[in-house]
Amino acid sequence: MSRSHKRAPKTKIVIGAAAAAAVAGAAILLPNANASQDKKSEALDAKPKALNADSASDVISQLASSLGDAFGGAWYDKDKQQVVVNVVGNKVNVDLSVKSAGAVAKDAKNSMKSLKAAEATLKEKATMAGTAWAINPKTNKLQVTADSTVKGAKWDTLQSTVKSLGADMADVKRSAGTFKTFAAGGDAIFGGGSRCSLGFNVTTDSGDPGFLTAGHCGVAAEEWSETQDGAPVATVKDATFPGTGDFALATYDDTATDAPSTVDTGDGKTVNITEAAEASVGQEVQRMGSTTGLNGGSVTGLNATVNYAEGSVSGLIQTDVCAEPGDSGGSLFTEDGKAIGLTSGGSGDCTAGGETFFQPVTTALEAVGATIGDAGAGGGAAQ
Repeated sequence: MSRSHKRAPKTKIVIGAAAAAAVAGAAILLPNANASQDKKSEALDAKPKALNADSASDVISQLASSLGDAFGGAWYDKDKQQVVVNVVGNKVNVDLSVKSAGAVAKDAKNSMKSLKAAEATLKEKATMAGTAWAINPKTNKLQVTADSTVKGAKWDTLQSTVKSLGADMADVKRSAGTFKTFAAGGDAIFGGGSRCSLGFNVTTDSGDPGFLTAGHCGVAAEEWSETQDGAPVATVKDATFPGTGDFALATYDDTATDAPSTVDTGDGKTVNITEAAEASVGQEVQRMGSTTGLNGGSVTGLNATVNYAEGSVSGLIQTDVCAEPGDSGGSLFTEDGKAIGLTSGGSGDCTAGGETFFQPVTTALEAVGATIGDAGAGGGAAQ
């Protein structure tokens, strides 16, 4: 008896092999997909990193450039040692980026782009002596401040301009004092009948020793001495005020002058300045000035615009540190030796308090061509 043997068509065998390969491929790819999803979930569930002020500034800069229009500002919570980032829009990938960087994401309405557009409107329509504004990332709004001289038609103009920005874009508050530069008195530097404070000793690109101080001090006098009516010891080489800053560079007439990288905080104590650094909102800072000595506080705003009687100055650091006439040009620094700013001006005093604005040291160094700290001669308050 014969048997017949049927063969499966070759095409079916090929299809079967392809199907088997697909199943095998799925067996390989599926675990990888699950692994990727697990990593994403782990990142979203990750706890915020404990950061210091320096590392917080780096994280903020990184996220500001990577998040684009979803970035609504950020600040450093010094109590929790965390960076808090305002996030505009409900985007999982953005939250993932924030948490992967070790920061905390917070829902917000205003992007930095929209806040800067609002700043431009204020500059165009409300630039008048006695007003100031800066972005406050904690509220995700512009903080607009008016001093005691802003009243009548000026106050009405300011109010209507802020209202035109929208209810959730800006807040207005009054300052009891008057916005003014703080040139006048101290144990620091004297010139042209003014008394200011030396900010930080530096080394110029040509290798000469010098120092930074406030620009409004630099335009007030060309030569500066260490004592009232004393012989000049330094000559101003560059000064900016008003406009895009408030800083000046003076070089010592004696090129052999010892210009240490220290800030004299009084009572024989000094802080060694290692480098210049960017400020971040929430950062704890100290200010040394020739009138009021050592005072502390925190950074409350960046890229602030202040409208002094002499003109408008932009790009400043806003703080709750007090200052008084004569403190102009004085050092703003961190406890661990980072040079942050030069005292510009503000309102109030060290009895009632108030706002004080500072010129960022990093911007001043770049503009005048100088180095500070370990990179150069360094910084110090007037001895």
